[in-house]
Amino acid sequence: MRSDEFVNLHVHTEYSLLDGACRIKKLISRVKELGQTAVAITDHGNMYGAVEFWNAAKAEGIKPVIGCEVYVARRTRHDREPKLDSSLEAISTESTDAEETTNTTGNWWEPAETSETTEEAAE
Repeated sequence: MRSDEFVNLHVHTEYSLLDGACRIKKLISRVKELGQTAVAITDHGNMYGAVEFWNAAKAEGIKPVIGCEVYVARRTRHDREPKLDSSLEAISTESTDAEETTNTTGNWWEPAETSETTEEAAE
Protein backbone atom coordinates (compact mmCIF):
# COMPACT_ATOMS: atom_id res chain seq x y z
CA MET A 1 0.00 0.00 0.00
CA ARG A 2 1.32 3.42 -0.90
CA SER A 3 1.51 5.92 1.95
CA ASP A 4 -0.90 8.28 0.19
CA GLU A 5 -3.54 5.50 0.25
CA PHE A 6 -3.36 5.00 4.03
CA VAL A 7 -5.58 7.02 6.36
CA ASN A 8 -5.23 6.54 10.11
CA LEU A 9 -8.79 6.60 11.49
CA HIS A 10 -7.94 6.05 15.16
CA VAL A 11 -5.73 8.80 16.61
CA HIS A 12 -5.94 10.26 20.11
CA THR A 13 -4.56 13.76 20.58
CA GLU A 14 -3.56 15.74 23.65
CA TYR A 15 -7.28 16.39 24.14
CA SER A 16 -7.95 12.70 24.77
CA LEU A 17 -7.56 12.70 28.53
CA LEU A 18 -5.38 9.95 30.01
CA ASP A 19 -4.87 8.33 26.61
CA GLY A 20 -3.37 10.79 24.16
CA ALA A 21 -0.08 12.58 23.92
CA CYS A 22 -0.09 13.44 20.22
CA ARG A 23 0.17 17.18 19.56
CA ILE A 24 -2.01 18.30 16.66
CA LYS A 25 0.61 20.41 14.83
CA LYS A 26 3.18 17.60 15.08
CA LEU A 27 0.58 15.08 13.91
CA ILE A 28 -0.21 17.10 10.80
CA SER A 29 3.51 17.64 10.08
CA ARG A 30 4.17 13.89 10.32
CA VAL A 31 1.18 13.01 8.13
CA LYS A 32 2.42 15.43 5.47
CA GLU A 33 6.00 14.13 5.80
CA LEU A 34 4.73 10.59 5.15
CA GLY A 35 2.87 11.72 2.03
CA GLN A 36 -0.54 10.89 3.43
CA THR A 37 -3.49 12.99 2.30
CA ALA A 38 -5.90 12.58 5.23
CA VAL A 39 -5.99 11.72 8.93
CA ALA A 40 -8.64 11.41 11.64
CA ILE A 41 -8.77 12.26 15.31
CA THR A 42 -10.97 10.17 17.62
CA ASP A 43 -10.42 11.59 21.08
CA HIS A 44 -12.11 9.99 24.07
CA GLY A 45 -15.44 11.55 24.97
CA ASN A 46 -14.78 15.06 23.70
CA MET A 47 -14.20 17.10 20.59
CA TYR A 48 -12.22 19.96 22.12
CA GLY A 49 -9.44 19.61 19.54
CA ALA A 50 -11.72 19.55 16.47
CA VAL A 51 -11.33 23.19 15.44
CA GLU A 52 -7.58 23.28 16.01
CA PHE A 53 -7.20 19.99 14.13
CA TRP A 54 -9.41 21.14 11.24
CA ASN A 55 -7.53 24.42 10.82
CA ALA A 56 -4.07 22.81 11.06
CA ALA A 57 -4.94 20.06 8.57
CA LYS A 58 -6.56 22.41 6.04
CA ALA A 59 -3.58 24.79 6.25
CA GLU A 60 -1.28 21.92 5.17
CA GLY A 61 -3.59 20.49 2.49
CA ILE A 62 -4.50 17.43 4.58
CA LYS A 63 -8.13 16.23 4.68
CA PRO A 64 -9.30 16.27 8.31
CA VAL A 65 -11.62 13.51 9.46
CA ILE A 66 -13.23 14.34 12.80
CA GLY A 67 -14.43 11.62 15.09
CA CYS A 68 -14.99 10.85 18.73
CA GLU A 69 -14.67 7.68 20.77
CA VAL A 70 -17.69 7.66 23.02
CA TYR A 71 -19.05 5.27 25.56
CA VAL A 72 -22.62 4.07 25.47
CA ALA A 73 -24.27 2.63 28.56
CA ARG A 74 -26.93 0.13 27.56
CA ARG A 75 -28.43 0.29 31.04
CA THR A 76 -27.33 3.33 33.07
CA ARG A 77 -24.28 5.54 32.91
CA HIS A 78 -23.04 3.97 36.16
CA ASP A 79 -22.81 0.43 34.71
CA ARG A 80 -19.37 -0.49 33.42
CA GLU A 81 -19.20 -4.19 32.64
CA PRO A 82 -16.71 -4.77 29.79
CA LYS A 83 -18.79 -6.98 27.49
CA LEU A 84 -22.04 -5.12 28.10
CA ASP A 85 -20.88 -1.52 28.22
CA SER A 86 -18.21 -0.70 25.67
CA SER A 87 -17.02 2.07 23.40
CA LEU A 88 -18.31 3.34 20.10
CA GLU A 89 -16.37 5.34 17.55
CA ALA A 90 -18.21 7.78 15.35
CA ILE A 91 -16.54 9.44 12.41
CA SER A 92 -17.95 11.94 9.95
CA THR A 93 -16.26 12.73 6.69
CA GLU A 94 -16.50 15.97 4.77
CA SER A 95 -17.77 16.12 1.22
CA THR A 96 -18.53 18.98 -1.12
CA ASP A 97 -21.85 17.27 -1.86
CA ALA A 98 -24.11 17.18 1.20
CA GLU A 99 -25.65 13.90 0.03
CA GLU A 100 -22.22 12.26 -0.03
CA THR A 101 -21.38 13.13 3.57
CA THR A 102 -21.08 9.88 5.46
CA ASN A 103 -21.19 8.82 9.05
CA THR A 104 -19.53 5.58 10.04
CA THR A 105 -19.45 3.89 13.37
CA GLY A 106 -17.82 0.82 14.82
CA ASN A 107 -19.45 -1.47 17.37
CA TRP A 108 -22.79 0.17 16.67
CA TRP A 109 -25.96 -0.80 18.44
CA GLU A 110 -29.19 1.02 19.14
CA PRO A 111 -28.63 2.57 22.60
CA ALA A 112 -31.28 1.68 25.09
CA GLU A 113 -33.16 4.55 26.63
CA THR A 114 -33.20 4.18 30.39
CA SER A 115 -35.57 5.68 32.89
CA GLU A 116 -32.62 7.66 34.23
CA THR A 117 -31.96 9.46 30.92
CA THR A 118 -35.67 10.00 30.25
CA GLU A 119 -36.17 11.58 33.67
CA GLU A 120 -33.12 13.84 33.21
CA ALA A 121 -34.34 14.97 29.79
CA ALA A 122 -37.75 15.81 31.21
CA GLU A 123 -36.28 18.13 33.85
